[in-house]
Order: sequence, then structure tokens, then C-alpha cells
Amino acid sequence: MKKIGFLSFGHWSASPQSQTRSASDVLHQSIDLAVAAEELGVDGAYFRVHHFAQQLASPFPLLAAVGARTSRIEIGTGVIDMRYENPLYMAEDAGAADLISDGRLQLGVSRGSPEQVIDGYRYFGYAPAEGTDHADMAREHTRVFLEVLEGNGFAEPNPRPMFPNPPGLLRIEPHAPGLRDRIWWGAGTRQTAEWTAQQGMNLMSSTLLGEDTGVPFHQLQAEQIERFRTAWAEAGHTRTPRVSVSRSIFPIVSDLDRAYFGREGGGGDQVGYIDGGKARFGKTYAGSPERLIEELARDEAVAAADTLLLTIPNQLGVDYNAHVLETVLKELAPGLGWR
Repeated sequence: MKKIGFLSFGHWSASPQSQTRSASDVLHQSIDLAVAAEELGVDGAYFRVHHFAQQLASPFPLLAAVGARTSRIEIGTGVIDMRYENPLYMAEDAGAADLISDGRLQLGVSRGSPEQVIDGYRYFGYAPAEGTDHADMAREHTRVFLEVLEGNGFAEPNPRPMFPNPPGLLRIEPHAPGLRDRIWWGAGTRQTAEWTAQQGMNLMSSTLLGEDTGVPFHQLQAEQIERFRTAWAEAGHTRTPRVSVSRSIFPIVSDLDRAYFGREGGGGDQVGYIDGGKARFGKTYAGSPERLIEELARDEAVAAADTLLLTIPNQLGVDYNAHVLETVLKELAPGLGWR
């Protein structure tokens, strides 16, 4: 049994071809798609976080709204850029959203991706400490966030408070029990995957890796997953970690599918550059269900992961994306042993 969710980048534009012309459109349609996905039997609704862009940004109002409208589906991010976050305020927001959803939050966090502006986190009031860089700052924010999610008191209470305090040091409220075990790190390299395991976070790996060894993307990603699990065992954690991978998968079963994605199939990996270094990008899977079953059966990383996130073209609207999700569940998942 493999968990299957969707990952939305939350784009909007004024283009006449877009079903999401505004931020309001994206937010409302994201909620509606999560509701539709839950009715179809999809396991997770995940959303990207990008600042200074016509895309979804501050995630917690949306996550809370989805949590209030659904009852079963996991709700998550892929990923929150920790360079921009106040970890204590984030813990409050995350705790509230998790309690509203009755413990269904699955938060993906990371250093973030290339930005729309130069050092955008500085506009949010954050700068790396002397002798460190922005990646160090993201990891430090994450360390504090994970620490306060444990629920231990750390703040000295006021001896003359407005309201009575419980005894001892105070913790962040509201506290969401178990949320610490549902934090994922978006790792772009094999080394970062090992670090993720050492920190006791689940592994979230996307359709690109910030390194290239010359092997196909899915094999490099499978090696990343293997290294993560080895490092997890060596760290002595007692729970079983989770691993997700993202894929663009479009079964073609209608003329509309063919019009949108008929030319996407048959390609391979792409090699490019991110932040000045080589990166490998995974292929798009598009074609008949029979052909996709054969191709996906050879994807070693998908086979190794327990969770698959389907990247969706959110600007095509709720109905079309629900159709894509339903087709994957009915036409591909049984043939691949995912269902």
C-alpha cells in the first residue's frame, strides 16, 4: 500500500487560459481540490510555498481551512522555506492548524529553492549570523522549531501575569502532540538526506536533485533514499521514518488529456544548473495507462518510497485535476500494486 497525494505549486495568472486568475481563485480552488481528492480516496493534499511570487505563500491559513473542510486526508507542505520563518510563531501556527485537522498535518520544510528576489529573507527581517550563511540560518531556525514542538517549557513566567500560569517554565501554545514526528525535510542531495535522518525528520525528495552523478534520476534518488534509511538506523531512532517522492504523471485517456500532455511523454531526465551547481531533473510521465504502468514499474525511487506526491497543473482547474487524480488511482495504482 502506497500513500498517494497531490502537490500543488499554487500558480495564478491573468492569462485567459488560466482557471486561476487571482490569489483568491487559487486559495478557494486549493480547498475545493483537497475536498474532491479526499472523496476520491487520495491520501494527501500538499502545497508549495514561494515568497514574492504569484503562487501560494503563507501556508497555515490554507492548511487550517483544508483541515476544517476535510476529515481524513493528510495536509502538508512541500516545502516551507525556513530562512523566512520565526520558528516560535511558526510552532504556534502549526500547532493550531494541526489541532483543527485532528493531527493530520505533515509539514515539509527546507532551506528553500532559488528565489524571486535577492536574499528575500532579509525583507522578512532575517539575516545569517556572522560566520554563517543562509543555509546555516535555515537549519538553525529548523532546530529551534523542532525543539519547541517537543512541548517542553523554556520561557520564564511573569511573577505577576495577567492570567494564572501553570507551575514551571512555559511552552509554546497551542501544543500539538505528535507533530514533531510529522516534520519532513526537503533534501536535494544524498548528503542532506543523511543529515535529515540524523535530525529525526522524514525525507521529502522532489523531481530534482542538486547533484548529478551520471546515472538516471530515479536511480540517484533511490540511492538518496537508501542512504537516508541507513543513517536513520545508525542514529538509533525508534520509529519508522517516512519517505516521499514527487512525480509528474499524466495518464492519457481522453482527447483533452492528449491536447494538454500528448507531447510530454517519451522524454528523459534533464540536466541543468541551480545555484551555480549541476542538477538532475526527473522526467514527466505521460502516455496511455498501459505504457505508464510499464515505465513506472522501472522507477526505483517510486518503488522505494512509501508516499508518492503527484505534481498537478493547478491552473487547469479543480475538475481537470480531480480527473487526473482519479485516473491515476483507477488506471495506474492497481496495476502497480499501489492499491
